[in-house]
Amino acid sequence: MTNEPLAIAIVIIAAYLLGSIPSAYIIGRLVKGIDIRQVGSRNMGAMNTFYNVGIASGATVLAVDIGKGAAAIALAQWLSDSNMVMFFAGVTAVLGHNFPVWLGFKGGKGGAPLIGTLIFLMPWGIPIGLSIFLLLLLVIRFPTLSYGIALLCFPFIAWLIYHRGDYVIYSSLMLLIPFVSYIPRIKEMRTKSGSWGRVIKRRNIKDRF
Repeated sequence: MTNEPLAIAIVIIAAYLLGSIPSAYIIGRLVKGIDIRQVGSRNMGAMNTFYNVGIASGATVLAVDIGKGAAAIALAQWLSDSNMVMFFAGVTAVLGHNFPVWLGFKGGKGGAPLIGTLIFLMPWGIPIGLSIFLLLLLVIRFPTLSYGIALLCFPFIAWLIYHRGDYVIYSSLMLLIPFVSYIPRIKEMRTKSGSWGRVIKRRNIKDRF
């Protein structure tokens, strides 16, 4: 697009609207007639949907939320040649997920759309991140912590495989969004479980606080 300011405006608005699609809320209402924000961890994300709606529903939410992040980056690449526009699109999509206009700006933690933005930029993150996630899941049986740790591979992938300093900085800063958002939930789990050991390592995948 030759009109760069117009392209930036379109990308930012579209990325936010994409990110703010409340897939977990919609699936919860359609499948079980529940408000996902009122059950389980009260988080509007894929894991809470897995636990409280069902495996297929959780997988659907995960796919849609990852797709939101990837679509925002793809749109930015299509409309602008600027890496900064692309980076802002990813950030805006994640923030849209966390603060959706449709639900009073109360959404999820941003993990899934973040994954979408990063794997679009760095496809090697799919096999590497997935391998780390599955290995950790076998050991600690804690899906959220497993994928959280797996996300930490992206700055290293950016550095060692793609040799992109801007991707290293971008992925590192982006990771702060879900990690900071998750702090209150971590404190809640610590209080309910009684020990950090119980928080980190579960008896089984269904074990949840």
